[in-house]
Amino acid sequence: MHWLALPEPRRNITLAFHDGASARAWLAAQPQAQALHMVAALRLQIEAIDGSALPPAEALELLNLLRAAAVPAQENLEARYFRKALPMPEDDQRCFEHAHGLWTRLGVAYLRLAPQFPPTAKGLPLNRAACAFRMAEYCHFQAARQCPESLDRLLFGVLAQAESNGVLRQPLADPDFRHLGEANIAGHLAWAFLLRLIDPYRLTSPQLIVANRAISRWRELCTFQATPDDTPKSQTVDLLPLFGSQLPQGIPRWLDVRPVARKIRHRLEALQAGQSPESLKLGRELSPAASIRLLTELAASLKSPQRAASTEIGEIEIAFGAEHAYAIFTGDFLNPVGNLEASSTALAHDRLAMFGFDRVSQMPTAVKKLNVPGEVWTMVDGMAVRPPELQGTRRLSPCLIASTSRGKPRLGVLFGLQTTAAEALTGGLHWYEEKVEACSLKRPASHAQRAPRIPAFLLRSADAVSLILPASAGARLDVGLALDGASLEHLVPTEVLERGVDYVRYGCRLA
Repeated sequence: MHWLALPEPRRNITLAFHDGASARAWLAAQPQAQALHMVAALRLQIEAIDGSALPPAEALELLNLLRAAAVPAQENLEARYFRKALPMPEDDQRCFEHAHGLWTRLGVAYLRLAPQFPPTAKGLPLNRAACAFRMAEYCHFQAARQCPESLDRLLFGVLAQAESNGVLRQPLADPDFRHLGEANIAGHLAWAFLLRLIDPYRLTSPQLIVANRAISRWRELCTFQATPDDTPKSQTVDLLPLFGSQLPQGIPRWLDVRPVARKIRHRLEALQAGQSPESLKLGRELSPAASIRLLTELAASLKSPQRAASTEIGEIEIAFGAEHAYAIFTGDFLNPVGNLEASSTALAHDRLAMFGFDRVSQMPTAVKKLNVPGEVWTMVDGMAVRPPELQGTRRLSPCLIASTSRGKPRLGVLFGLQTTAAEALTGGLHWYEEKVEACSLKRPASHAQRAPRIPAFLLRSADAVSLILPASAGARLDVGLALDGASLEHLVPTEVLERGVDYVRYGCRLA
């Protein structure tokens, strides 16, 4: 495979053991409770095996031993980088680098070994390579870190070898992932490609966990095809964009996802009929309504992978959060300015304590010169980019944003936030097309007048009304809300339409 260039093996690392017995003794001497140290040590020894002159069978045995130790170590480490605000602190970034580096190097070591085995014995190293590269990609999704094309190429490298040697569907038990049963290479590859296709960066951490779990159960329903199915009910996805150029001859280009779409449809019907997510093997992370929203999004993603994003170009100044969005729309702060001004000493101290810096720009609104904290991002190919040299607050998505366009305020969502290889932040911008009214929740007479007021945004279209509130507002379905400063004074939330890290959008009816 001349198109696949594996990283050169490192031959300057001393192997700490020479056979299975000494490897087990070495593992027993490692600090099992120190996850970062354990992962770093395992990665180093994996590279030592990859660069050694050990016989293939012995190298495979040692890699399998280190893999078994890597699984619990990585599980203990992932909380350090799983969907943290971006950019991540240096220590958390180091944990991510070690985690994805371990799985990448493990996959490379297995893939380099595979050609040294006879065709009938290639299934095991290729199976383990596919699993390792899938895990390396998932580390990127967990950390909201841009996944490199090199990992996709490595997955295609496994696909090419497995297809040419007839082991793509060979089932193999996996003692390190017993819940997967007898997994095959095609299943691991389909799992990895499906996660890429649904754009995992736009999912919240609970959504990502549920989506990954669901796809893991449906992975082997997909089939790789050399040509797309042209039957009326077919649903095939082109894998060429993931490869980045013309696929080499012999590699299947299409993935039939119709069985997965059918599973999603059946789960949606069951949830709508009253079954719980847990009874449908979706877990406990999401409520039934949230599970319905997620599965609906996944079904749509398999048909059209990308959510519509802004197509504008040039610089854009963005204000984050409901409080600042309210100020953009109204020209005034809802709560005392001293609590919100970017120049506020208390806020500056909080930023310095939490993030280590306090640099933001000041956004003037179209109404009057009002210092609303904002950040200048740049639109590139429909994506908003914050270069690494522009220091600002750490961000999580999806989050509520506001800006001005041609002198008019607009409300939207920053979604799919991730860190690029160049350490920039990038994400998509979605602007609400409905008529937006900035208002606030009416405070009960029993509340002290000095209690902070809660911003709200009324969205109206020809046939629907919805309301956006901060996630901390504590609104409940079927419990009426009174609004100040809106064309409608009373609304009743009936369903959750969207849920971000700092906002919730409710479908409403008139009270």
